[in-house]
Amino acid sequence: MTAYIAISFGQRHQLDHQLATIVEVLRKFNIQAHVFVDRYHFDSTQEQEMMQQVMTDINNCDILLAETTHKGIGIGIEAGYAKAQNKPVVYLRQHTAEHSTTLSGISDYQIIYESTDALITQLSLVLSKIIDRQNDDFTQKPS
Repeated sequence: MTAYIAISFGQRHQLDHQLATIVEVLRKFNIQAHVFVDRYHFDSTQEQEMMQQVMTDINNCDILLAETTHKGIGIGIEAGYAKAQNKPVVYLRQHTAEHSTTLSGISDYQIIYESTDALITQLSLVLSKIIDRQNDDFTQKPS
């Protein structure tokens, strides 16, 4: 499994600790983290190439985690595209961050965390639910 992590490009390094925590929790579930803003670098003339890569990467993932402690238009676009592709969308933010009604509205799961321990606990619970649901879907498909 692969989790696409949508995060603000401009504020990325302010969330180093949280992102490291998310990646570690994913690893415990044998889920590979895909952090788009860390993997690619596009200049301002490459908008179409960037968005084509976003869509390709989301198509190849199993789940999208939208970390919105720092809002970004791109996060909403990525989450909306993932939802349109029937990928589970998880909305995450620190409890003091501004709430996103649109992202919360399209997400399948919401994680509002106050601490690293709360993030670990809540994300582990959500990932367990997603994996259980995917396993149920797999066993219910006719052969």
